[in-house]
Amino acid sequence: MILAAGRGERMRPLTDAIPKPLLPVTDKTLIEHQIMRLVAAGFHDIVINHSYLGEQIEAKLGNGQIYGAHLAYSRETEQRLETGGGIRTALPLLGEHPFIVINGDVWCDYPLAHLRRELNGLAHLIMVNNPSHHPAGDFHLQGERLDFEQQPRLTFSGIGIYHPDLFKQYPAHQPFPLAPLLKNAMRIAQVTGELYDGYWLDVGTPERLVELQNRMRGG
Repeated sequence: MILAAGRGERMRPLTDAIPKPLLPVTDKTLIEHQIMRLVAAGFHDIVINHSYLGEQIEAKLGNGQIYGAHLAYSRETEQRLETGGGIRTALPLLGEHPFIVINGDVWCDYPLAHLRRELNGLAHLIMVNNPSHHPAGDFHLQGERLDFEQQPRLTFSGIGIYHPDLFKQYPAHQPFPLAPLLKNAMRIAQVTGELYDGYWLDVGTPERLVELQNRMRGG
């Protein structure tokens, strides 16, 4: 699943007329790069949630055939469902087995083919070193287990694997964040993680978009 329902407020004015996933990065849009990396890693069935200007996303990507993918869309209303609510609402499209979720506004060269297909718990998160704009981090990694109380903390990359059971106790089509679900699961040692030390960027501002575009142009 690619999360693509955000309004992109920090990207304004670039996102006044187009949704953030369709911002260009070299010769393709941000979300096209995401899809192509997933397909190259062997993941062909992809769910995309959208809300703000979502019809543009569907018009651009279609059914995904030109990328070698099969795309399904979880269409949200103007009410923001947040990350947890968006994933919960998309569960009928995601099935009964663990699935990958990637934030649509992150860029990471993590080898997606290495993502675990079997979970040891309810979630497995890819962590990265803290960027300058998020120095406090999110979760503490001890061995393979994550918790939210100890220090030091690493930053959640926005790439994770989840079991549907993590979300089923919550109603669909209702907004709620993801972090409280993860913290509840951490309390019972049901969340694992790993540190990735490669390139990662939260493409959340025009300046970071330019940084990514320059990096891509430079190979």
